[in-house]
Amino acid sequence: MAALSDKLADAYQNARPRYPIDWFTKLAARTGQHKLAWDVGTGNGQAAIGLAEYFEKVVATDINEAQLKRAVKHERISYHHTPTTMSEDQMVALVGGDNSVDLIVAAQAVHYFDLAPFYNITKRVLRKEGGLIAVWVYNDLVISPEVDAIMKRLVDSTFPFRTPIMNLAFDGYKTLPFPFEGVKGMGCEGKPITLDIPHKLSLKGFIGFLRSWQPAMKAKERGVELVTEDLINRFEEAWGDDDDVKDIFYKAHMIVGKLSASDIERHRKRFESNCVVTKLKDSNNSAVIASVTAAAFAGVAAYCAYSARKNA
Repeated sequence: MAALSDKLADAYQNARPRYPIDWFTKLAARTGQHKLAWDVGTGNGQAAIGLAEYFEKVVATDINEAQLKRAVKHERISYHHTPTTMSEDQMVALVGGDNSVDLIVAAQAVHYFDLAPFYNITKRVLRKEGGLIAVWVYNDLVISPEVDAIMKRLVDSTFPFRTPIMNLAFDGYKTLPFPFEGVKGMGCEGKPITLDIPHKLSLKGFIGFLRSWQPAMKAKERGVELVTEDLINRFEEAWGDDDDVKDIFYKAHMIVGKLSASDIERHRKRFESNCVVTKLKDSNNSAVIASVTAAAFAGVAAYCAYSARKNA
């Protein structure tokens, strides 16, 4: 995800919706425990706040410091900046360790991740019994027929500037690799469920959304301005009263999964293997200590014998 300036981070925060609380209610009802949740790619904490209602502790992480500065504070949420230089072991330790997380959420974020290492970390930290991972994305706004028609043309104009990552979002995660066992009624790999996110949006907030929109920012990086003054004028005309705050919907797509039996078995073998290595290390350390101790006593005995012969 492109780093946002302070101004664009503010616009991003104002235009993005809060996720419906019933989403978190349903997810929490499916997890075995409610001790720890991880909101990865938290942004300014929209999902973390929802998780904090149901979990004793929420770890919220992001690579974007401008977003984290604006994160909503909560006594049960700890926010952490996680640069791309962090290793998998460092991430696992930061989140809570192996087999520790009851629910992992990536809201409007997983398509930006390097999926292979992310899924490796997920499978390590996710609680093996009763742990869930939920990912979702919203990729369309429903405002009004007049505004929606202009928005469709803008969306179509982004096609030359989209990355494969962006296309995962535009496709509503239908093509997202998701190596987890599906949860009944909550989507699965290739078949996300579709949900609505209600939101209220002013014209100013909508324009802010467009200017902080990743496809438009990517086009701008290549020297093409998609959100032109002419486009804004057309949106303003279609919007109607500039002071009108509209009830809108973001169209969202969600997949929820859990570890498969084979994942759990691999983790068990890995854990047992680590235990064996630890025991061997402990055994080797004991052997070294015993050898050093024996050598020390042998040295003392030799010195005593030498002294006795000399004095004689």
